[in-house]
Amino acid sequence: MATYDGLFQALGLEDWCDSSASSAPLSMSDLVSQNAGDGAEAQGSLWNTPFPSLDALNDACSAMPQSRDVTKGLEDGFLNIKDSLKVVLDPLTQPLSWMLDGALYAMLATPWWIVIPAMLAIVWAVSRSASLVAFVAVSFGGLAFIDQYDYALQTLSIIFVCAFLCVLIGVPIGILMSRSETMRRATVPVLDMLQTLPPFVYLIPLIFLFSVTESKLFGIAIILYAIVPVIRLTDLGIRLVDQDVIEAADAFGMTQRQKLFSVQIPLALPNIMAGVNQTIMMSLAMVVIASLVSAPGLGVLVLQGIRNLELGVGLVAGLGIVLLAVILDRVTKAALARINSAQQH
Repeated sequence: MATYDGLFQALGLEDWCDSSASSAPLSMSDLVSQNAGDGAEAQGSLWNTPFPSLDALNDACSAMPQSRDVTKGLEDGFLNIKDSLKVVLDPLTQPLSWMLDGALYAMLATPWWIVIPAMLAIVWAVSRSASLVAFVAVSFGGLAFIDQYDYALQTLSIIFVCAFLCVLIGVPIGILMSRSETMRRATVPVLDMLQTLPPFVYLIPLIFLFSVTESKLFGIAIILYAIVPVIRLTDLGIRLVDQDVIEAADAFGMTQRQKLFSVQIPLALPNIMAGVNQTIMMSLAMVVIASLVSAPGLGVLVLQGIRNLELGVGLVAGLGIVLLAVILDRVTKAALARINSAQQH
């Protein structure tokens, strides 16, 4: 006798349960419970009463669904709408594949004696720090010396494209959130969900929607994972602009557009740049995980080290990722410091 037989009897649902009884053979657990003897009586004690979960209720009434029916129903529902989703999402996301493939090709096809000096020039223009330029030169020289230059460039290409798109999409969303409470209330739960989902969960529905040979598969996962900080900090930065400054702008007769671009965004720029920094760091973290779904770069070497138990390969690739993380972090922080210094003067 199942634990919750009395519940369905008290509700008068015996006929409903019996009418749905299955003629399928008993499972091994059912056979064991039937032959448990004294153990069956022990299960009936209050101490051993199971929580009324779907599986426990199904033991008493076969008409009740089981937990596996819920997961199977979710999977079937997603597969039923998969083709319709692909019709809508494929043309919308195809430019992402083109951008990623183009960036990867351009970085790898350009000779190293052009790419590295160009990167050093960008670092100098952003930071005006000779020590940082020297650190970047030594880091890339070291990666090239151990034949990880191409892998590092692949990782950087993906980060540049995905971080650029995160800023391009995230900053306007953050601005809209700061100007509309309705937009903010609708967006914050979505951001909370994106921020708390484990990274691997992003990949599960995308694998069913897109082929692993398409760059947009890992591109979408990286953007969804990394876009949250730039949205939140853009919203926060604009909301933190001093109200006295806004009132002064109103007194000068500025329009909403003029206030946004001439007052609010410049004053919120330190917070926005902090969001960009976090977005770049999260993009780098997700690139490594996205190597599971064909994302190129240093993450492939990390995955190779795990799969083949090649300790040296994994550790060296991990060191390369650390160097890239330090470079990107220092460059963006140097840019933020210059912005703060310019605003103070």
